[in-house]
Amino acid sequence: MKNGKRLLIVGGVAGGASCAARARRLSEEIEIVLLDRGPHVSFASCGLPYHVGRVIPKEASLLVATPEVFEKRFNIRVCLGTEAVRIDRVDRRLEVKDLGTGETRHEPYDWLVLSPGAHPVKPPVPGLDLPGVFTLRTIPDTRRIKGWIADRMARRAVVVGGGFIGLEMAENLVRLGLEVTVVEMQPHVMPVLDPEIAVALHEELSRHNVRLRLNEALAGFEEADGGRLGVKLASGAEEEADLAILAVGVRPETGLAREAGLELGDLGGIRVDEGMRTSDPRIWALGDAVEVRDAVTGRWTLLPLAGPANRQGRVAADVILGRDARFRGVQGTAVVGVFSLTVASTGSSEKALRRRGLWDGPDRLEKVYLHPGHHAGYYPGASPITMKLIFSKESGRIVGAQAIGKEGVEKRIDVIAMAIQKGGTVFDLEEAELCYAPQFGSAKDPVNMAGMIAANVVRGDAGVFHWDELEGSGAFIVDVRDPAELKGGRIEGSVNIPLSDIRSRMSELPRDREIWTYCFVGQRSYYAARILAQQGLAVRSLSGGYKVYTLGKALLRT
Repeated sequence: MKNGKRLLIVGGVAGGASCAARARRLSEEIEIVLLDRGPHVSFASCGLPYHVGRVIPKEASLLVATPEVFEKRFNIRVCLGTEAVRIDRVDRRLEVKDLGTGETRHEPYDWLVLSPGAHPVKPPVPGLDLPGVFTLRTIPDTRRIKGWIADRMARRAVVVGGGFIGLEMAENLVRLGLEVTVVEMQPHVMPVLDPEIAVALHEELSRHNVRLRLNEALAGFEEADGGRLGVKLASGAEEEADLAILAVGVRPETGLAREAGLELGDLGGIRVDEGMRTSDPRIWALGDAVEVRDAVTGRWTLLPLAGPANRQGRVAADVILGRDARFRGVQGTAVVGVFSLTVASTGSSEKALRRRGLWDGPDRLEKVYLHPGHHAGYYPGASPITMKLIFSKESGRIVGAQAIGKEGVEKRIDVIAMAIQKGGTVFDLEEAELCYAPQFGSAKDPVNMAGMIAANVVRGDAGVFHWDELEGSGAFIVDVRDPAELKGGRIEGSVNIPLSDIRSRMSELPRDREIWTYCFVGQRSYYAARILAQQGLAVRSLSGGYKVYTLGKALLRT
């Protein structure tokens, strides 16, 4: 190389591989060496469950780039099966071990990038090393799981953990014909979501015969008759299965950084600045191993997602090669498919904000729910999306959003994610100009509708109450649906006054109590609230309507 400078990268996959490729595009003069202890330098880890389920039939489809591609296209040397053992920060060299031969050598560096990833969390319970207990992080993991299922003619599986990987594995094991039980410590699956959104997944999972064991902790594994596994739960219950998948999360891989004396954060990840530089000015870190700023709250967080890792890799390469680049932080934009449903989110959840003491802070946070169709109702095939938008009542700043439905979910969350990145408000959503044709959306897109509903709250045009505020409220509750709709259920103690009769029956409403209106999805109750408010009555409407109320009640039943 012309200038003799050497960039050494530990770990490939998303972050390290993107850093290497970006660095080469910025400079033809430096030497770039990428080390990885695994057998693949860059693979689609998010596709692993779908390879197990044969949706992605060929393993080769998971390989994003091979060592040959890196060498021929980018002039980057890739060393697989090579483990980083120790960083010598004084002499700027890395001790590495060839896992095939056992030999060690030293690799010098001018710049070192750490992208070691994360390792699966393994609870401190007995039996983790028993045959048939698996985690899923690499392509070899998929081989072991597929081989076990085929060799044992497996019929029953237990998935421990109801998050992203757990639910994707549950779906793909069902696709293979297995009976599946999901064990989750929380009262609902997808703990990253707020419960009233996630609870809709329970019915979908049950519809596909996935058994749920919620509020249950793993106690351990033991051998059972016929070479099967006994999955013991903390409640004393036991499940019998042919295999078990541990999907309870990951922890940053920080051993190398810790031994080198690099600063770690309170959450256990490597601490980096906006340029992905560690406490050593010659060492950068990125991906699942680092702590980064939450773009919404400003606090440190861990976010093991491929998208942020890719962007961090680009930022690190830019900074190393003299560009003024900064990683703006993360907001946790994510999506998962669970059979026929899609659920997506961005920004902070309500429960996370409350846990951190931010909900009732200076911003005075609020939420609204809505259930718009994913495209125009008059065009065949429209299906509802349940959406939740979290925002500041003071400024209208958007803080978070979640949505679940069969179609068009991720499209709406992506729009809101971009608004959050730009510091947008509910008024921006209200005015957003989005694509419209009847088969794709509506003249008032669900994003517009979310903005309009929230903007009404911020402006003071509409007060809202929520499903979990009913008990002990003392409010006079008015159901404004038509009488025939009450057959599907109603809120106990409510009085039915249909919207079409509200003006003529206003004398029946008390003026010494707050009036709370509701309908099925929240639209008619808002109309009723506007009528009553203009007559001087104190009134609020149920955000999201009876539909969200039933979701909340379903959650309480779990």
